[in-house]
Amino acid sequence: MKTSCVILTMGTRPAELRRAVTSVLEQEGADLELIVVSNGAELPELPDGVITVRLPENIGIPEGRNEGVKAASGDIILFLDDDGWYRSRDLVHHVSRRFAADPRLGILTFRIVDPDGGPDLRRYVPRLRVGDPLRSSRVTTFLGGAAAVRRAAFDTAGGLPGGFFYAHEESDLAWRVLDVGYHIEYDAEAVMYHPSTHPSRHEDFYRLNARNRVWLARRNLPWTLALAHLAVWVGITVLRERSLPELRAWFRGFREGWRSDCGPRRPMRWSTVWRMTVDGRPPVV
Repeated sequence: MKTSCVILTMGTRPAELRRAVTSVLEQEGADLELIVVSNGAELPELPDGVITVRLPENIGIPEGRNEGVKAASGDIILFLDDDGWYRSRDLVHHVSRRFAADPRLGILTFRIVDPDGGPDLRRYVPRLRVGDPLRSSRVTTFLGGAAAVRRAAFDTAGGLPGGFFYAHEESDLAWRVLDVGYHIEYDAEAVMYHPSTHPSRHEDFYRLNARNRVWLARRNLPWTLALAHLAVWVGITVLRERSLPELRAWFRGFREGWRSDCGPRRPMRWSTVWRMTVDGRPPVV
């Protein structure tokens, strides 16, 4: 199966980008192409054969990745952050075998390892009960810069929600992929490196996180579940956050999520709700 790797960059990490590109080009035993998308930035000189997509301005992570997918011709799409890289040279070959062996595998999300030897972050394992990071399992979401998506599933589900700009776009795509009949797996044997980071480092994190949480529920859940999902996350946020300015930003985004256009609404089937529950994460949390 042909594989396309999409790396999205804002041009702020040229050394890390070169490392990521090298880790892709060194992959062995795979039919592979590499697409580098500049999200409103100048690109450094890249090796011959690398496909480039130059966007005049920063259009956000999900829409930037969508533009990369448009330039891709592979049956499998890999998404890689520009500060991540692949540990082994047979990762793409491993991923291709997994998709070839299971026609209903829609998304494969990888195990992320801190290159400095730190512990695996809880959010790097997309399960409610993380348990052992070395244990593979079915999951209901994935990590955007550490995953592979079947192109047919990506297209059928409608791609990433470009209007989100940042936050929860993976869950939106994951829920739609599940609803069209595919499944998602966390593969502990598919390992990549990425420095330990926290998403709150992004500007406007709390507002976008809350706005997109509302959009995610409005777009994808039956109304009874949408209201339950949002009530749960209001409670979690109030209990978790200790900073008054951060809480104010979150609730500002929460209001914005109700008042603004979230895009097309396609509530998932109740059979999908049941499958997500069986897989360990019902869509109310």
